[in-house]
Formats: sequence, C-alpha cells, structure tokens
Amino acid sequence: MRGGGLYAITDSALLADGKLLPYVEAALIGGARWLQYRDKSGDAVKRLEEAGQLAALCRKHGCELIINDDLALAAELGVGLHLGQEDGSLREARQQLGPNALIGATCHASLQLAEQALADGACHIAFGRFFTSQTKPGGPSADVPLLRSARARFSVPIVAIGGITLDNAAPLLDAGADYLAVINGLFGGGSAEDVRHRALAFSQLFTCHG
Repeated sequence: MRGGGLYAITDSALLADGKLLPYVEAALIGGARWLQYRDKSGDAVKRLEEAGQLAALCRKHGCELIINDDLALAAELGVGLHLGQEDGSLREARQQLGPNALIGATCHASLQLAEQALADGACHIAFGRFFTSQTKPGGPSADVPLLRSARARFSVPIVAIGGITLDNAAPLLDAGADYLAVINGLFGGGSAEDVRHRALAFSQLFTCHG
C-alpha cells in the first residue's frame, strides 16, 4: 500500500510573521497527509521550537511530519526526514531513525539516483522539478515520461515536486505520482482560509484519481 495525497512543504519566507502554525493547520484541516518542515536558517533554537509545534499539530490531525535535511532534529522529535543529494547519508539516517521512519530522498530527474536512494535506505523518492518553481527558480528538469518510467520501475511512494499548482497537477497523478509536494501553490494565498480551500481542492484531485 503506497498511500498518497497532498505533501505540504513549509517555506520560512512565505510563512513568516506568525503565519507558520495557522497556515499549516489550515493545510492539515484541508487534508494534507505529509508535512515537511523546511527551514534553512542556522537558528537551532527556533527550528526545534517550530518543529516541535508542528509535530503536535501533525499528531492532532493525523499527518506525518518530515524534517528537511536535519537528521539530529528528526531524531530528537522521532519524526521523518528528507535528504537532498548533498545533505547527508541515507544509510546513517536509516540506522539512526530506525526501520519504520519515513525517509525520503531528492532524485531530481534520475532513475539511477532513485535506485541508489532506495538501496541506501529511503522509503520514498522525490522527482522534480516538473514546472517552473518560485522556491527554486529555473527551468523544469523532470517530465511526465520520467514519472511514468519511475512508476513502472518502483513500487514505493513517488513524490512529484516543483511549481505544482491545482491547474497543472492532474497529469502528474495520471502518470503515477502518489504525493504532490506543494509550497507556493498551497501557502501562497492571502489567508489561512485560502490555504484550507487550496488543500481541500488538492485533496479532491486525489479522490478523483484514486
């Protein structure tokens, strides 16, 4: 059972000024299944406090919390971890977090990187970016044929990321994506209520493609 659904990813600039908790809770109420806490600041105290608050929200709403690129923080909170290609050892993460932890890996547009990530201990793989992204500007690097190839080859959950909106998401689900990782397309609205509506709309897409 691969599961699937909306994968909300936080952005410290987009969710500044007290927006983090209310906007995230709105996304969870709207049906987000996974939440990635992504904060590239060097403020360890802030990161621990925010991640702890998000962990409580996730427990309340039945969502899985995944920490971006910080094994120590994930281990301290007993939650999942996502690692980029240059962000640490998947083998070490699996050893430290245990056999049941949600560990994902960035695989860009490479089936070979995905093979290696799974061999090293990842349990889900993320491909992208599929569309022009505000978070990581630049042209798309992954495409729908890649996603179809990945779906044919791998039985683990597949995450699509990069510039995903309600308008362009459906072809990714059709091609076999299990989770849609969304940042601006979810949290770029003007209010928590807008975030909730967007999350509900994304969740409805999965219902239609189920």
